[in-house]
Amino acid sequence: MALPSEIEAFWGKLQAARQEVLKEVEGLSQAQFDWCPAEKEWSIGEVIHHLTLGEISTGKLTTKLLREAEEAGTLPPRPEGRNFFERLPSPPSPPPTGAAQTPPHIWPEHGRSKADLLAGIKMARVKSRQNFERVAIIDPRPLVWRHATIGDLHLGQYWTIMLIHDGIHIEQILAVKASPGFPTR
Repeated sequence: MALPSEIEAFWGKLQAARQEVLKEVEGLSQAQFDWCPAEKEWSIGEVIHHLTLGEISTGKLTTKLLREAEEAGTLPPRPEGRNFFERLPSPPSPPPTGAAQTPPHIWPEHGRSKADLLAGIKMARVKSRQNFERVAIIDPRPLVWRHATIGDLHLGQYWTIMLIHDGIHIEQILAVKASPGFPTR
């Protein structure tokens, strides 16, 4: 489906961030995917699984909110020339530990196979494109859901989180790879 240029440009940013994630894990072994820099830190495999679960969660939220709005007859079209995917409210102060709290439904599992993790993250993105096309043609502002740490967000803002989320976890992947003791193979 062809999208308006400003919406397609945002999708391009989502794709570029995901390609950067995949580039950083390309060629890594299963041992490198499973290695943890410390007891309470995630492995690269866990980061990939977490990103996949987060994306699936955004897809499920999209389906839920769109279905409810369609059933209620309250699904407004997107005003021409508007892009609702890039603005987020300022986040609250981080928790005292400095780490974000991961909701249980997107908490990753350790030790999943590299092949399954990579297939899962790629399939999640294919499904996301289908959902994104549905959101791109409507005004997402009335479709609001409370985010666990940020507060009320409209559906377009949830998609913006995916872009930010990949960026955060690219940095995490780089840190794991740079950690002392990271396996060479």
